Amino acid sequence: QVQLVESGGGLVQAGGSLRLSCAASGRTFSRYYMGWFRQAPGKEREFVAAINWSVGSTYYTDSVKGRFTISKDNAKNTMYLQMNSLKPEDTAVYYCAVHKRMMVVTTTPADFGSWGQGTQVTVSS
Repeated sequence: QVQLVESGGGLVQAGGSLRLSCAASGRTFSRYYMGWFRQAPGKEREFVAAINWSVGSTYYTDSVKGRFTISKDNAKNTMYLQMNSLKPEDTAVYYCAVHKRMMVVTTTPADFGSWGQGTQVTVSS
């Protein structure tokens, strides 16, 4: 059973930075993609970024390219999302999850599982 726990959210002014963490336990994730998603009030959950736990390949949604960086620390079983130049439209609850299929990356939330409880990010203008 996989358990994911997000942390690092908070309130920040536009232009500021935050680093989110996703601590994983329960099993290894070798060859799987882990992803960050976000959900703003009244909106559907959307893909933000993903990283392959073995080879480190990364993918980003266009709106965060150049501002967000996804990374991992295999020794700590932890994934990170460094968010710079934050904008009010980045305000959302951020979740981490593991893709259900090995070596496959998609952007559809239904293709991911073992969701964490989420961490709130609020960017004020």
